[in-house]
Amino acid sequence: MTESLSLTGRTAVVTGAGAGLGRAEALALAAAGAAVVVNDMGDGAHEVAAEIAAAGGRATAVTGDVSDWSLGARLVHEAVSTFGSMDILVNNAGILRDKMIFNLSESDWDDVIRVHLKGHAATSRAAAVHWREASKAAGGPVYGRIVNTSSEAFLFGSPGQPNYSAAKAGITALTLSTAQGLSRYGIRANAICPRARTAMTAEAFGENAADTGLDPLSPERVATLVRYLSSPAADEINGQVFVVYGKMVALMAAPKVENRFDAAGSAFSPEELEELLTPYFAGRGPYENYAAFSVADLEKFALATGDTAGV
Repeated sequence: MTESLSLTGRTAVVTGAGAGLGRAEALALAAAGAAVVVNDMGDGAHEVAAEIAAAGGRATAVTGDVSDWSLGARLVHEAVSTFGSMDILVNNAGILRDKMIFNLSESDWDDVIRVHLKGHAATSRAAAVHWREASKAAGGPVYGRIVNTSSEAFLFGSPGQPNYSAAKAGITALTLSTAQGLSRYGIRANAICPRARTAMTAEAFGENAADTGLDPLSPERVATLVRYLSSPAADEINGQVFVVYGKMVALMAAPKVENRFDAAGSAFSPEELEELLTPYFAGRGPYENYAAFSVADLEKFALATGDTAGV
């Protein structure tokens, strides 16, 4: 392992790490040399911490709900008091309450926003407080990495997931704001949109249909990118959004202006808007909107080129 990829001497906090994607991420970070604070709601956190220790790594478990604002500070304190530093935050914890918008209950909305978006904010805030103080004490930038878990649901506006899509859009915006606000202190924040076969996504992805080799939707494939983004090698990567699954990592581009409409005078009239906008949108297809349905073309491109191994 090159020095730029090594996490030896670093400490990582991984939320939702008792199973699935979070577990794979915690194991990958530990394999790179990091000590890991494993967070989850139940016994899975202790089991993964024990698994890391059995493999020769260092880990401790902190159980608790990430939407409890005070847990963020507890996780940072555990990292510093147990392992001597707080260097990496991987926000993974989340839940699903899939409903169409007309079936969505208040609790369906509140629970998903609370765990995903508030949970990301609580831990990010606690880590940011720590890194800002450390930077002031050091008189310059310090080492810090945040990897947040967004989703393609925010890109598509998944029709059965209005709560989840909104939470993931918020997490992406939170990531961009964090990246800009903390870059002066040496911190890098990025978001991933993973496809991984876990207990939470079993209904959506079904069983592995691959005959041989690593499951194309194996969490370990995503964990490799998380490990990289947590390393010194990723120092110039900040405020980015990646889609990752199979053997592919796709970097998303920022939205761009499609067109601009200007009033002839100092302000638009309804009639002028009708004259400009109605013909412009006439005949536009149902998928020609702000949703990034073109991301689905990643798979079409692989099929067209015959490069489908691992997709």
